[in-house]
Amino acid sequence: MTEPRKHTYRVTGMTCATCSRMAQRALARVPGVQYASVNLATETAFVLTDPSVGEETLREAVMGAGYDLLSQVPEDLEARRYAQAVRNLVFVLALTIPLSLAMLAHMGGRHVPFYPFLELVLGGLVVFWGGRATLRGAWIALTHRHANMDTLVTLGALSSWSTALLRLAGVAIPSFGAIGAMILALHVLGRFIESHLRDRATREVKALMRLQAAEARVIRQEEVFLIPLEAVLGGDRVQVLPGERIPVDGRVVEGLSSVDESLVTGESVPVLRREGDEVTGGSLNLSGVLLLETVRVGEDAFLAQMLRMVREAQGSKVPLQALADRTTLVFVPLVVFLAAAAALGWLLAPDAMEVLRRLVPLAGRTDGDAGVTALYAAIATLVIACPCALGLATPMALAVGAGEASRRGMLLRNAEAFQTLRAVRVALLDKTGTLTQGEPRVAVSRLEPEASAAALALEERSNHPLARAVTEFLRNAGGASPVVGLEEVEETPGEGIGGVLKGRSWFVGRPLDSGKYRDLLDQGCTLVEVRRDGEVQGVLGVTDPLRTGSVEAVRRLEELGIRVVMATGDHPAVAERVARETGIREVHAGVHPGDKLDLVRRFQAGGERVLMVGDGLNDAGALKGADVGVAMGSGLDLALDSADLILVRGELAGLADAVLLSRKLVRVVAQNLVGAFFYNLVALPLAMLGLLHPALAEVAMGASSITVILNSLRIRGREKGEMES
Repeated sequence: MTEPRKHTYRVTGMTCATCSRMAQRALARVPGVQYASVNLATETAFVLTDPSVGEETLREAVMGAGYDLLSQVPEDLEARRYAQAVRNLVFVLALTIPLSLAMLAHMGGRHVPFYPFLELVLGGLVVFWGGRATLRGAWIALTHRHANMDTLVTLGALSSWSTALLRLAGVAIPSFGAIGAMILALHVLGRFIESHLRDRATREVKALMRLQAAEARVIRQEEVFLIPLEAVLGGDRVQVLPGERIPVDGRVVEGLSSVDESLVTGESVPVLRREGDEVTGGSLNLSGVLLLETVRVGEDAFLAQMLRMVREAQGSKVPLQALADRTTLVFVPLVVFLAAAAALGWLLAPDAMEVLRRLVPLAGRTDGDAGVTALYAAIATLVIACPCALGLATPMALAVGAGEASRRGMLLRNAEAFQTLRAVRVALLDKTGTLTQGEPRVAVSRLEPEASAAALALEERSNHPLARAVTEFLRNAGGASPVVGLEEVEETPGEGIGGVLKGRSWFVGRPLDSGKYRDLLDQGCTLVEVRRDGEVQGVLGVTDPLRTGSVEAVRRLEELGIRVVMATGDHPAVAERVARETGIREVHAGVHPGDKLDLVRRFQAGGERVLMVGDGLNDAGALKGADVGVAMGSGLDLALDSADLILVRGELAGLADAVLLSRKLVRVVAQNLVGAFFYNLVALPLAMLGLLHPALAEVAMGASSITVILNSLRIRGREKGEMES
């Protein structure tokens, strides 16, 4: 089966949750699209497609819904949009503030020269020019047979301004032209504040982008060329001077320098990098000149993968969003109906409406004209119910959560799984590379030269941490010479690697009988046996020290109510030693890759949500099968691709932080949704009863949206209990 292609795009022109839902629906209907998700907060679309689906096809689908799809965002797009927003806000406020003062003076009985004309002209400029983006959004919704928040604001503003036009034409109705301008002005102001806070919420992604060097100093034909980063090829020699950002993922071939790798490790203390060491693009070269050989470029580079994963996480949705989406689907038509019902109620049955009004505490009887109250009620109902807060409740929290996770060294690849993380009750941990450093060293060797040569030839073809340790040891030992003629090489996850050399079958991996090596097991060694034609030719004893923070990580997980279980293919004696050192009470040793998946399913069958942490080929199945799969950043590509969450810094301590962050994210989303629902539940009846002035309704609507955003920003901070954990 062909792997689906992943796309992340920028969607422009959206203003509310309904817009994002319509853009998402348009993408999902394209033949060959397997999954589509559009996030309002980050204005991004994440799409999984068949390889045959082209970008132009997707763009046409989104444009058909009234929006635009961008794969390459101009560098100055945000700057231009911000400048335009500032100019528009200044224009709107410059006209609305004096018009509002004139309205107050007019209401107070003071004569304002040409007030009806000013109300019509200035109000019209604000509504039709200052609010042109809102009118355009409402028109797009109308022409595509749906409604959005712009629909409500437009109806309220146009209804208010139209009263000024009718009044000037001689129709005996009250004029609310200035109210129309105030509605648009407050709406524009609220959107400006939302945009500013949204930019703050996603600044982690922008910070990552700033770490990417634009150019690299490449050496070709003994000359140094400064070329764009996208032109650098794998295998190129790149020179990095002191004080420069390392532009590519590479291996040091010459030089010695201190490098700030806090981007990857989180450690502020620089590390010394010399010939043979690998460095990561985005790190800062501090002291010496380094000559690198490029290892990974383009989309394969570490920083590019971080950016892509963060954007994918921010573009996806958590299940809690489904509630908000279902609500907004019918919310706008319902509000239009309620506004019309309120107006008709005051016009046709004012006494009944007055009785209802008196049921509200502190609401006294008013003798105002029923027609005036009907207009007030209809306009206020349209404005107060704009579902901005409801639409932003989940995507804003998720955008902030994904950014905070990346700042703490975690990459979210699956938003749904991240929500599930809060409910996990069992953490299944691999040993090698997870609880231990994954950088084992051969402590004991009992191999003859022939066996050493065969073992080296086979292990060179494996990426398993134990294989790398054996390869390094045998190369440095000097007694084993690389051989040629190796055939039929096959690696079996959890077992080892085998092949045919000079007509004889060799195998390096799990021992047939570990009991014969009791002395090595007592030393805590992992055993690597070498066999020829099924007969044992010797053994290697490998040790792997614990990762820094493993003991603390296990303790914190248990304090969070999570049952910690070790599952390893290693011998029980070695597993028990690691379990004692880390404080793990439940151990499953000698398990094969399939056994790990069976173990996951066994816990799930008992009603438990299971978290699986691993870093190797033999963990991929269990990572996929678990409710939440977590890979160590140092793991193999297959493990990384199978995981929902990646601990970039390779520190198990980050796991407890991830659980806490998940719980905090879900708690904030719930607060946002409850607040948004409660706001509308209280405000709508008040507006229908004529107890809310339309301008006050607009202020309340904007305040609710800003409250949701500010509450979402709380995710970025560490709470007292979290710090103590």
